[in-house]
Amino acid sequence: MGLSGGIDSSLVACIAREALGEENVVGVIMPSQYNAPSSMEDAQILSKNLGIKTFTLPIQEIFNAYRKVLKREVFKALKEDVTEENIQARIRGNLLMALSNKFGWLVLTTGNKKSEMSCGYATLYGDMAGGFAVLKDVYKTEVYRVARFINCREGKEIIPENIIKKPPSAELRPGQKDQDTLPPYEVLDAILKAYVEKEYSFQELLGLGYKEDVVRDVIRMVDRNEYKRRQAPPGIKISPRAFGRDRRLPITNLYSPFS
Repeated sequence: MGLSGGIDSSLVACIAREALGEENVVGVIMPSQYNAPSSMEDAQILSKNLGIKTFTLPIQEIFNAYRKVLKREVFKALKEDVTEENIQARIRGNLLMALSNKFGWLVLTTGNKKSEMSCGYATLYGDMAGGFAVLKDVYKTEVYRVARFINCREGKEIIPENIIKKPPSAELRPGQKDQDTLPPYEVLDAILKAYVEKEYSFQELLGLGYKEDVVRDVIRMVDRNEYKRRQAPPGIKISPRAFGRDRRLPITNLYSPFS
């Protein structure tokens, strides 16, 4: 499993260690130029707290090679954008799958939280790569609650407090934060629970007091990204309505929920 120094991979590592034993969990740290040194330090501290083995495989040289090849012809004179962000995620997925092939390990997908997969905030063949998604049916706000529960239960910091407190970020560009793209997770998760699990309509969601533009954006993201969820690895079901098993929509249709 990849270890980024973020809350999601940290929680997956804790769950894996508890389920399988520290000797059966391997963390892979894959820094680039956009990763804060503190994130790599947090990942190392977490692995030490868990007693798991880690490898460090820097991706910057590989990323530069990708950019060089693409800019030679097809991306010539084009500005960098989300394309280059996704390339980094796919490089990491490629390295994890190489380790899986070589050693017979199962890659645990550290993203794919219900909050992100609802909205398609994940990279196909990148952070979605893997054989099993531990947090597939867990909302982001629940990730934080479980992380704090683990530290409270152990009576010490297993997951470093810095990991829990810092704003969530994919660290694929300078200064990137999840909230640049998504509503605050407290708002997003509440809307998703009503829309995905309770089947609230657009009008019913507005009746809960949420802003119309936010509700429209969330519904559009959820409905538009069914194709990504079809390609996500299986995972643990903990909610009344999980993606893939309990909620499957046509990938294309002419239905409009805004009525």
